[in-house]
Amino acid sequence: MTGDVPEFVVREGEVALEIDPAALPGDGHVVFIGHVASPWLRRQDCPKNTRAARETGRPATVIVDAPYRAGLRGLEGASHVIVLTWLDRSPRNLIVQKPRHASEAKGVFALRSPLRPNPVGLHVVRLVSLDPDAGELTLEAIDVLDGTPVIDLKPYFATVDSIPEATVRRSGE
Repeated sequence: MTGDVPEFVVREGEVALEIDPAALPGDGHVVFIGHVASPWLRRQDCPKNTRAARETGRPATVIVDAPYRAGLRGLEGASHVIVLTWLDRSPRNLIVQKPRHASEAKGVFALRSPLRPNPVGLHVVRLVSLDPDAGELTLEAIDVLDGTPVIDLKPYFATVDSIPEATVRRSGE
């Protein structure tokens, strides 16, 4: 569904790049290994994060394309996986954004917004079931639109991926 990007209005305090990164020649060869089948068909219906997606109680599925299914071997022991997605319907030209809930604008790298120069989504999700032969991973939930391309899958290791003391200091604190 790449290319189906709705127009976005730049809000007060936001800064757009002079050139849209989507128009630049690629410098890496990213391959999509599959896609997400989710209940979210429209951006306005899609939960804003994985926690909100879990709260809906609506599962999703990652469908891995046939050539990559052998790569699922050994993943059946994982309770959670990291899914890297390409947020193909997100604009790529805002470098400073003002989220509706924020009092001031911030640089894109200080936000979790899908609007970024390289719209890579990172999702830590609970793996409900895995069918390696069919290339299907049933997930508890995920916060992406139906048809979103998948770049990669990785097992989540709580012993190395979790950093309980991590913080983000908010402006004015």
